[in-house]
Amino acid sequence: MSSSMTQNAVLPGPNHVQVRVSVAGINPHDQRARDIGVPIAKDLPAVLTHDVVGKVTKLGESVRGIAVGDRIVTLASLLPGSLQNGIQEYTVADADALARIPDSVSNDEAATLPTNTIAPLAGLLGKLKLPTPWSSDVTDSERENMTVLIIGGGSSCGRFAVQLLRLARIGKIVVVGGNEPELKGFGATHVVDRHGPQDDVLGRIRGLVGDNLIYALNAVNPPEGQLLALNALSNHKQGALARLVLGPVDESKVQGKRAGFEVLNVFSAIGEDAVCKSFWAHLSEYLVTGAIKPLGYTVKAGLTADNVNEVLDAYRDGKKVTKTHVHF
Repeated sequence: MSSSMTQNAVLPGPNHVQVRVSVAGINPHDQRARDIGVPIAKDLPAVLTHDVVGKVTKLGESVRGIAVGDRIVTLASLLPGSLQNGIQEYTVADADALARIPDSVSNDEAATLPTNTIAPLAGLLGKLKLPTPWSSDVTDSERENMTVLIIGGGSSCGRFAVQLLRLARIGKIVVVGGNEPELKGFGATHVVDRHGPQDDVLGRIRGLVGDNLIYALNAVNPPEGQLLALNALSNHKQGALARLVLGPVDESKVQGKRAGFEVLNVFSAIGEDAVCKSFWAHLSEYLVTGAIKPLGYTVKAGLTADNVNEVLDAYRDGKKVTKTHVHF
């Protein structure tokens, strides 16, 4: 198919823009999509990846504030049947789910952001209802008195979660796992060693939060590993865990929650449109000021099946993977 035919196949509708893709970012959920069909099994053939960077080539009706030629970063929709995917020459993007990339930020730096900021954003500010950075409804004193626990601080979502909490001016940010100097540079107030028996790790957390923790985010652990966060929640206040990895939790192993607890499932931005729309509107500013800092990445030059499958296989096999971008 020629470039012009490909371009014409993805014309933007109202409030959308067409994008000539420069960089597509691969994430662990792309491996699950390839291997077990989540969430695309009923909509094959499908195009993978949702972290997209490129240049705007056409504007749909009613689009404002974006021009042809702008470099943008966007999170493609995860809904089945969406045309907003990354590993293709041209795509479309929702004008409410993109941001201009400032000159000080490279394409690859921008491509580290979409999935790994929006997922924790939806968990922390959407599901847990923590105050947004741009809201004036909560005072700085109230924010300072809030405590949030993050499990999986070494993951991309965990590191961006810390930055989002600092941006929201949360007073105590307790993180389990990850590089302590890096996380404290991002805004963590306490970094807990994740090694050793779970009871020991729980004791370290409890030594910092006491019996008052009501907000927790699981960034990367499967359900068995989520018990640590659930047991760290307060016994006398109802707490909640927002989690980015879904599956049944053995609640018989959660002890002492006299006031009960909630487990809140996060599936990217779905259901949190207002919070995410506001974040996208502020993202360019946050990048310029350094309030949000991109993470590390590696590059695969050329859109080939081998390049993509090599990364997906590494995720499948449990290998350590640096965020990988495909260049077109």
